[in-house]
Amino acid sequence: MAEKGPAGLATASRNGSSNNRRGFVIAAAVVAACTGLVLYGVLNTEDQPKPRAVPTAEVTYEVAGTGTVEVSYLARSEAGDATVEKSVKLPWKKSVQVPLGKAPSVNIALDGKGGQALCALAIRGRHVQSATASGTYGRATCTGELPAATEESPG
Repeated sequence: MAEKGPAGLATASRNGSSNNRRGFVIAAAVVAACTGLVLYGVLNTEDQPKPRAVPTAEVTYEVAGTGTVEVSYLARSEAGDATVEKSVKLPWKKSVQVPLGKAPSVNIALDGKGGQALCALAIRGRHVQSATASGTYGRATCTGELPAATEESPG
């Protein structure tokens, strides 16, 4: 049974219920503090430096000829990953930004019907290389060089 305390309010008996409540309050306070710290760390991004933009150069890939080809080329300014386009009808042309220090390339492969296709590569508007693929499943590759990224490199 609850007893009356000095102010006339009911207090818990010494059966442990007040210790259970005290433990629950302490545990809740610890969980709230930990949650607050985690949220602060996740949401506080002001002090973190912004990722630097990767300097790039414009590269133009071009494929002309007859037949249907699969084209794979280097693109995507940040990662410099290859992109593949299947069953491309010719002519085809694409200008992309390639990270400095990467070697831009375009690979073409004719399908089983054959034909003849010419790939060409230009860096910053200047022709670099061309190659021809012919016949059934004919293949050709055009590659170029980009300078390494430096502080002064134009993007």
